[in-house]
Formats: sequence, structure tokens, C-alpha cells
Amino acid sequence: MSTDCPILVWMLSLNREYTKEEYDACHKVVDDCVHHLKIPYDPPNADSFRQVMTHMLPLLMMRHRRIPRAKWRDCQTANGKHWIEQTPDDMPPEKFLHSMIGYHLAFETSLCGMAMTQGIQRKVINIGLGIKLVAVEPRGVSVKTYTESMAHKLTPVERALITPDLGDEVVLRRLCTLLALKAAYIKAIGQPAGFDWARLEFDIPREAARGDGHPLQGWEFRIFRASLGVARRDLLVEEHYQCVCAFFRGTKESTFVWHDSAKDLESWVQFINIDQMVKVIPKLTA
Repeated sequence: MSTDCPILVWMLSLNREYTKEEYDACHKVVDDCVHHLKIPYDPPNADSFRQVMTHMLPLLMMRHRRIPRAKWRDCQTANGKHWIEQTPDDMPPEKFLHSMIGYHLAFETSLCGMAMTQGIQRKVINIGLGIKLVAVEPRGVSVKTYTESMAHKLTPVERALITPDLGDEVVLRRLCTLLALKAAYIKAIGQPAGFDWARLEFDIPREAARGDGHPLQGWEFRIFRASLGVARRDLLVEEHYQCVCAFFRGTKESTFVWHDSAKDLESWVQFINIDQMVKVIPKLTA
């Protein structure tokens, strides 16, 4: 993997139910510090809490870099791609050019994530994160029914990779991998919500990606899993997520990098939970 524009991913596990006090404290931080966004105040709404927690991740990342909130600003391209620009201060011009931090935020169910990289602005913005819970929707439907409901997002080549004879477990995992790959790429290029997912094709066995029938060149796709234990009232529920980070490196070919063990992730994926995030709230506004 390239050392130019190193990728880091933060994953926040919403591993338990939250209190109104926690919602209030987190919402206030986002309200005070994330100037490009206004999340309506709605404590009982779990989706609102997901948004709030997800948008705290850039604040946490910059805090880890010991860069005070007053020393950086969040910038955005015309198609909604975010990057963080630090105050030049005494930074040499060349260092300033390479200090831009591109990032993308995503969340699904109990997992919030941020993928980021640092370098030149036009490079670092081409990053996207796809997160897909490995489960059927709505709950209780068969894998076959769920797969059929997602068929419009897939190409014939992709549908051939998830035939029922493979068994529910394999079909569901492969489907979620395909959907996470597509989500990561769509977000990396800054496409709007209405983008036709069937325009993209990921032939996983051949590690080939195509868009509108043409090879997608120069992309790096990092594919990994996250497993969480989530406390729901008196139950501890295990959830599995298929995750993909897509980044445009401009190389001749696109590469697929599979991370199958926790050890593979140690160097570039950081997992935290609600307690850890709430604990650092006083430091995020400094």
C-alpha cells in the first residue's frame, strides 16, 4: 500500500443506549464547533444521535493531533467533499500545501465512521467510506427476498456472484460487500443520493471494478469487517458490518486490499465507543 496520503479510519461503536444528558453534551459540542452543519435538536431520535456522534469524529481526530479548534477550518467542494485546512501560521508553503486533511463520514445502525487522509487538497478529497450492516432489511424477511429487493443496484455479473445455491450466509456477506464497495466509491467521487448504483460493477473474484462499462483505474479499495457487541436493554446483541474505504491514488490499476483479521487493522483503524467519546468532550472545544 502506498505511503503517500496514508489512510486512517476511526470507527465509533454506539455500543449501548445513550442518555439525554449525553445527547445534550454531544449536541452542544457539534453546535458550537461544527459550523457548516446544523443538526436539529431531537434527543429521543436515535438517528439524530448517530449524526451528532459521527460529526464529532473530525473534532476528535484534530484533538488527537493537538491542533486547537481555532487553528483549523472545515472546507467543502461544490459537490460536498470535505477537507480540513489548518491555519498556515509559521508553516512553510510546501508543508501547508501537503497539510490538507480530506475526510468522509458515514454511519449505519450502531457504527459511525470516518475515513481520512492527509496531503494535497485535490488528492485528499477523493476518499469515501461505505458501511453495511450484514443483515436483511426489513428484519425478518428472507435473504432471498432481501437480495431480490437489492437486485436493481447490481449488474448481471454481480448477481451471478450471489446465487441462492451458495447459501444464505455467503449470499448476504457478498451482497453487503458489493453494496459497501459501491457506497464507498460513490461517496469518494461526491455523487448525489440518486446515483444509479447499477452503473458500477465490482467483479470481486477478478478484483475488477467498472463504471459505465469502463475500467475504474487508479482506485484503492480497502475491505474490512467490524464486529460489535451492542447492549440493547437487557440483551447483548452481536452485529457484523462490512466496511470499505475507497481512495483514488491515480495508479495504473485499481487495487483491492482485504483485511481479514483484527491485527491487519491495528495500524490504520481505530475503534472507540460512546464512553470514550463522552469522556473527551471537554477537550474537543479547546
